Amino acid sequence: MMSLNIKITAEQGASKRVSLNGRLDTITAPELEVELDSLVAEAVQLIVFDMTDLEYISSAGLRVIFKATKSMKAKGGKTGILKMQPQIKKVFDIVKALPDVPIFKNDEEMDEYLSHMQQQVIDDQ
Repeated sequence: MMSLNIKITAEQGASKRVSLNGRLDTITAPELEVELDSLVAEAVQLIVFDMTDLEYISSAGLRVIFKATKSMKAKGGKTGILKMQPQIKKVFDIVKALPDVPIFKNDEEMDEYLSHMQQQVIDDQ
């Protein structure tokens, strides 16, 4: 059984990158939820979920990300998603859980967004 490794790093401004490696499921989602609740409580304006190494996401994982997105929005912050693997993107496409969350193809695109947070990120769907 694969676990989930969570790495949180500071980005420019009041932004944090949450890198997810492994499986985000009913077993690992509570750990991520604790980390995200803590980030939301800080003066963070943007949380970017780096999904480069996320191999699987369940509905429990989606709920945790959706909850963080809702909490950030309530305090005037934002969330974004970076580098989804095709199978993860398919899950998001199917559920359309986060219609207002920008999805970045690479670091350059994320940096551009961070520099121009007011700019609308257009989803290529």
